[in-house]
Amino acid sequence: MTALFHDPSFWLTSFAIVVLVLLSAFFSVAETALTVSSQGKLKALADKGSLGATAAINATKDHERMVSAVSFGNAIVTILASALATALLVRVFGAGGVMIATLTLGIFVLVFAQVLPKTIAATYPESFATIAGPLALIVMWILSPIIRLVRMLVQMALGLFGVQADPDRKILALQEEIAGAISLGHSEGAVEKEARNRLLGALDLGQRTVEEIMRHRRQIEMIDADNSPDEIITQVLASAHTRLPIFRDNEENIIGVIHAKDLLREVDRLMRGEEARAAGLAELDIVKIAMKPYFIPDSTPLDEQMREFLKRRTHFALVVDEYSALRGLITLEDILEEIVGEISDEFDPVSRENLLKPDVDGSLSVDGAMTIRDLNRATDWRLPDDEANTIAGLVIHEAQMIPVEGQVFSFHGFRFEVVQRRENRVTRLKIRPLN
Repeated sequence: MTALFHDPSFWLTSFAIVVLVLLSAFFSVAETALTVSSQGKLKALADKGSLGATAAINATKDHERMVSAVSFGNAIVTILASALATALLVRVFGAGGVMIATLTLGIFVLVFAQVLPKTIAATYPESFATIAGPLALIVMWILSPIIRLVRMLVQMALGLFGVQADPDRKILALQEEIAGAISLGHSEGAVEKEARNRLLGALDLGQRTVEEIMRHRRQIEMIDADNSPDEIITQVLASAHTRLPIFRDNEENIIGVIHAKDLLREVDRLMRGEEARAAGLAELDIVKIAMKPYFIPDSTPLDEQMREFLKRRTHFALVVDEYSALRGLITLEDILEEIVGEISDEFDPVSRENLLKPDVDGSLSVDGAMTIRDLNRATDWRLPDDEANTIAGLVIHEAQMIPVEGQVFSFHGFRFEVVQRRENRVTRLKIRPLN
């Protein structure tokens, strides 16, 4: 035994085992830090000039490749350390050295090369990611041929089980991570409810379409182009809106959109301008001063439509379906309300208070036209909006009928009572949680 300790190969082997265990610890730190670290914080550090943060971001761009390289490197050093430890302890203890090497090295690697490094890396992920990032890139470059082979084998194995990777999973995961962080911040009191709604509203614009928030054609106020000038002026002055569609013969035939300012300018020109004539308003041609109607499909995403509004420098669009039939209209204000909440002014005929009122029995009196999303945001409920946009639409969908006044339904953990119905529309309901 004493002669063994004087053998240089004993100490060289022991030193190699320690180095391999340290390398295993590094791979554990790199995998945890690069996986757990916030991309937003790394980007902020990179913008400040941190080369390590830049390397960490580059290493995690292809997450699958990074994990393959780190895992493969960890497996190699662990196997080598195990083989060297077994050979060394067999020399010391004979055949029993195999069991001793397995137990000793297993516990040592588990504590000092797995649990301890990963715990520390998870505690300070960004700090360790900036250190591990450059080294991880080097490992990924050295092991790139092996990584390509491993990825090919993995993809073949996944194909046998019918599993296909989603190319958009990283983007969707990032959106879900942001939304989850915002909701968590609100639940812990760090983010106010209004701020949460604004942030989540902005985040959801790309996932929602104009069909979900448009004003239905039943609610659109229109002007008949064949009406007399006096009737048109009276209607525009009495309207709460500054832009009104113009139709001729039938409401499907939209031929223009009139702005109240354009009408006022034309009236001023005919009555007081240099071209003023005795006929006055009788010569008013509303179609001549109307803007060309702007039609959009009902499947247009909200973020795309907002960009189009800004690009076209217009705030008003008419929504049509796949058969070019008029379905409704949408304005820039409607989209902004999905972010900042209800925008009301002195001309709005319906306010938030009329849509949602608490009753003495603890239930909520809700306007049937109120969207499910707005109700959820106001009450923190989780009513589904996959099959319907409005509360009335949800009740009709679940009931598979148009209910009558007084009917009561229970679904999704809530009690719905139809309070008021006009023609085929459910206009007011009482809702309360069943628990």
